[in-house]
Amino acid sequence: MPEQPRVRTTEGVVQGRRRQGHAVFRGIPYAQPPVGALRFAAPAPPHRWEGTRQAAEFGPVVPLSLPVDVGPPQGTDWLTLNVGTPDPGAAGLPVLVWIPVGGYISAASSDPMFDPAALAEAGLVVVTINCRVGAEGFAFLDDAPPNRGFLDQIAALEWVQRNIAAFGGDPAQVTVAGVSAGAGSVAALLTMKPARGLFRRAIAHSVPGLHSTPALARQVTAALADRLGAAPTAAALRDIDPWHLAAELTSFNAGLHAHRESWGRLTESGTALCPVVDGEVLPETPWPALAGGRASGTELLVGHTRDEFRLFSVMSGRQGTFTEQDARTALELLAPQPHGAEAYRAAFPQAGPEELVETVYSDALFRMPSQKLAEANVAAGGTSYLFELRWTTPVLGGALGACHSLDIPLAFGTLDSPVGVQLIGDDPTPEAVALANELRQAWVRFVTTGDAGWATYRPDQQLTRVLDVESETLPYPEQASRRIWEGHSPAPFDLS
Repeated sequence: MPEQPRVRTTEGVVQGRRRQGHAVFRGIPYAQPPVGALRFAAPAPPHRWEGTRQAAEFGPVVPLSLPVDVGPPQGTDWLTLNVGTPDPGAAGLPVLVWIPVGGYISAASSDPMFDPAALAEAGLVVVTINCRVGAEGFAFLDDAPPNRGFLDQIAALEWVQRNIAAFGGDPAQVTVAGVSAGAGSVAALLTMKPARGLFRRAIAHSVPGLHSTPALARQVTAALADRLGAAPTAAALRDIDPWHLAAELTSFNAGLHAHRESWGRLTESGTALCPVVDGEVLPETPWPALAGGRASGTELLVGHTRDEFRLFSVMSGRQGTFTEQDARTALELLAPQPHGAEAYRAAFPQAGPEELVETVYSDALFRMPSQKLAEANVAAGGTSYLFELRWTTPVLGGALGACHSLDIPLAFGTLDSPVGVQLIGDDPTPEAVALANELRQAWVRFVTTGDAGWATYRPDQQLTRVLDVESETLPYPEQASRRIWEGHSPAPFDLS
C-alpha cells in the first residue's frame, strides 16, 4: 500500500490521504476553537503540535441556523480548512480558496458539492474553509469585534499564505471564491484592508446585497438575545450553548416579517444577522468603495443565474401563489427608491404578480449586486468577466428554471452530489455535462491566467457570457432591470 502523503505546515506535520489521483488533507486548524474566553473574539492563531496530526476527516461543522438536521455536534474545533492538491510535491500550482457560506447562517466545507476532485484533476490546489456564521460570526455585540466571520476568512487566507507552498500551491496565485453569502464575503474581502495581498483574483457567483447599519444590527441582536433572556453582549451570550443559540436564530429568522414596520427591507431577506457596515472591519459596502476608488480593482469573475429567486419560491411552496399584495410589498420594500415600483411596472407591463415578485427579488438580492460589482471593479481599475446562467434544469419539470446555486455543482463537477442530484437530476443530460465542463474550464482558466475565456465587461458594451446549451457572449441580458437600478448601489438595511 503506498505511503499516505505528509506535509509539514508552520504549525506541525499533517498526514492526508491519496484519493482519485490527488491528495486530500482535511480538518487542519487555521485558528483556535472560538469557545470559552475566545467565543465572539477575533480568531486566535492555532496551536502548534508535536508529531504527526491525522488529516483524514473533516473538522466539526460550525453551528448552523438552518431547519435541517446535521446530526449531533461533533466538537468545537470549527475553524479548520481542507486542502485538495494534485501533488503535494509540486511547486507553483494555482490555488482556489472556496468560502462555502450560505445566507450568513451556514458554512459546511464538508458538503460533497464542494468535492475538489475535478478541479484538482485540472491542476488546481483547492482549499475549502469553515468559518463562523450566524450569531457566532455576525451578531453585533458592543464588547466583541464585528463581522467575526470575515475575520475568520482572513485568518484562513493568512494560513494559505504561510502554508500552501508546502502543498504544491503558489501563494502569489490565490483566487478567493464563493457563491451567495460566500460571494458576499468575497466582495467584502475585495475592500477590507487586512485582506490586501492575501489573494490575487476573485470569483463571486450570485453576490447578495445583504448588509446592515450598526443601528439596525444592534436592535436585531438585542431582540435575539431577549428571546434567550440574555443581554446582547458577548459576556452574556457566552453562557448559552452555541447550538442552542443557532437553533434560536433559525426560529427568529422564520418570524422576521413580524418586524417589517421597524426593520423594513431586512425582513424580506430571510436572514436577520448579516455583515455590518461598522466603519472598522467593514468600513463601507463594496460597491461605493470600489467605484469611489477607495479599494483597488482586481481580476474578477462574477455572475448570477437568470432565475435567482426561483429556488426559494419552489422550496418554500410559494411558487404560483403570489398575490398582487405580495407584489406591492416586494416592490415597495425592494425596488430602488423613490420610483422603483413604478419603473418595474412600466418596464414589465405584461407581468403578473408572480413575475413581478420573482423579478424584483432576483434583482435586489443577487442579480443587480453581481452586475454592479462587475462595473464597480472596472471603475476601480480591475478586469471583470460577467456571466449569466440561463440553462433551465430539467428537474421538477423545469420549475426551478436557472435557479440560485445551480451553477455550483456544475463548476465543481459534482453533479452526483446530493445537492447536484436535487438541482440537476439523477441522470444528468449531455447538455448538463457539457455545460459543467464549460464552466469548470472557465474557472480553471481564470484561476490559472486571470482570463475567463470571453470578452471582458466594459460599461459601454456590457458584454456578458450567457451560459446555456449553446453559450454565447452578448450585451448584458437583463437590461430593463439594469436601467431601473442605474445610479442605485445596494444600500445597507436600516431602521425604517
